[in-house]
Amino acid sequence: MACPASASHGTAADVIVIGGGIVGLATAYYARRRGMRVILLEKGRLGGEQSSRNWGFVRQQGRDPAELPMAALSNRIWCGISEELGTDVEWVQGGNLALARDADDLDRYVEGARAARAVGIDTRVLTADEVRTLFPDINAPFAGGLYTPSDGQADPLKATLAFAKGARDVGAELREHCAVNAILTHNGRVTGVVTDAGELRAVAIVCAAGSHSSFLGRMVGLRLPQRSMRSTVAITTPVPPLTKLGVWAPGLGFRQTRDGSIVLGRASAGTAEHDLTLESLRHLKLFLPVFLRNRDLFRLRVGRPLVRDVLRHVPGTAAARRPFSHLVNVEPVANPHTVQGSLATFHRYFPQHANAGIARSWAGMIDATPDLLPVLGEVQAAPGFFFATGFSGHGFGLGPAAGHCLAELIATGRSALEIRPMRYERFAEGDMSTARKIL
Repeated sequence: MACPASASHGTAADVIVIGGGIVGLATAYYARRRGMRVILLEKGRLGGEQSSRNWGFVRQQGRDPAELPMAALSNRIWCGISEELGTDVEWVQGGNLALARDADDLDRYVEGARAARAVGIDTRVLTADEVRTLFPDINAPFAGGLYTPSDGQADPLKATLAFAKGARDVGAELREHCAVNAILTHNGRVTGVVTDAGELRAVAIVCAAGSHSSFLGRMVGLRLPQRSMRSTVAITTPVPPLTKLGVWAPGLGFRQTRDGSIVLGRASAGTAEHDLTLESLRHLKLFLPVFLRNRDLFRLRVGRPLVRDVLRHVPGTAAARRPFSHLVNVEPVANPHTVQGSLATFHRYFPQHANAGIARSWAGMIDATPDLLPVLGEVQAAPGFFFATGFSGHGFGLGPAAGHCLAELIATGRSALEIRPMRYERFAEGDMSTARKIL
């Protein structure tokens, strides 16, 4: 529903969720199932940003050890999500395969497989011959691979909107085109939000706003280190059945959809386009380790995102008064060079499908933290304020478990999953995971 007029002033809820992506919608769904009164606020349309723009991979492999229990829980949820929500999300449990370029990749994969198996995930390292047996059609250079048979894929938009339907079905109130302009506090505790239509009061506020979360945090005096990366994705015209795997090959990630189209994501030098913002500049020291470890992937951009961010900090400007309303129609632009590079790499790996062309392309904004781990849980300095953000490109796959975990935390004060490594306070404490390779 749209944000109503000022009659909503003083509306009470147990939980207000800010952000209508898969994490926010899953939080609303599971919180309402626990009997809490839930209002979700989205500045634009539900599923309008990164949750509907990602590659559609749902993987447990290649995760930081701190994420593995959440990835495993999320995988179990994904396996039954179409039935649970009453919507076909095109879930396919076809496995995930990462191809190793060289011995260094294989050494890293051995370590990752060991950590995954320790929590019961069926990840294993494959030899080059085993990879050829599993996926004989690919003409790619590789020294071996990392394979998780239980991983899968789903349609990003269908899955995100399925959680919206599920949340509504159980009684959550979802308000589109309803931006938050301020967060209310009393004696240090958050008490509600101010929207374009008035105030809404709640016991708990969940910030699941993706790349906009750092600015929302500033409204209650928090300094969330966050950077934004533009990710370009393309989809080809349909080709005959190729694979049910989600594949990370040198320079390219891809999966095949139900209609035969191939979703392409470029994973090579300069394709992670980092938009500079005031927040990323403030926390440059924290981001340096992961940047240096992955410097071949990143390309820095200075442009409109920085200008918009500056204007939101200038008192008296429209952007400062309504910091999110003016972002509703801002559409990230796909990089045409990345699209063509993805297609060329696909043709090189599959010359038998040289006639496949690009059907369409798009871009989205990935929010990332210095250690590439999410920020999840209540903030000690702002009781009642919960972060569910910073998923660093993993939000789609982890979204169901993150929402489940956060709803449990709000309802009971504890989580069955260990989320201490994901607390907001780790940045100030210097207790972050070691910077790692993204791919």
